[in-house]
Amino acid sequence: MLGDGPLQAVIPATDLGRAKAFYTDVLGLKLTREDGEQLTCDCGGTEFTIYHTPSGGQSAHTLASFKVGDLDGEMAALRERGITFEEYDFPGLKTVDGVAERDDMRAAWFKDSEGNILCVAQRTDT
Repeated sequence: MLGDGPLQAVIPATDLGRAKAFYTDVLGLKLTREDGEQLTCDCGGTEFTIYHTPSGGQSAHTLASFKVGDLDGEMAALRERGITFEEYDFPGLKTVDGVAERDDMRAAWFKDSEGNILCVAQRTDT
């Protein structure tokens, strides 16, 4: 059954070398596998794949979300590495200094080297 196995994110990249540098050097993630057309990284015991495609960075929605315990600390560390957080003002979602808040969550979004939208989020109900 599908619910018995892990789910793996698959993120597109137009330039695999640039994406590798971003995910390993900027974000500090561990590269676990690499071949000519894809990379696999480990993040907290979960793997995800970055694959080469000419259509990388074309999605207008969040492709992956990193769950963190200290959003402010993670954002400060990412900003030190050159990450710029997105600002949104949509019905039901408004960021202030890059952060959107709800009853049970705080979150911020940024783009990877390919233009893919990624999120860092902290649950506040625990």
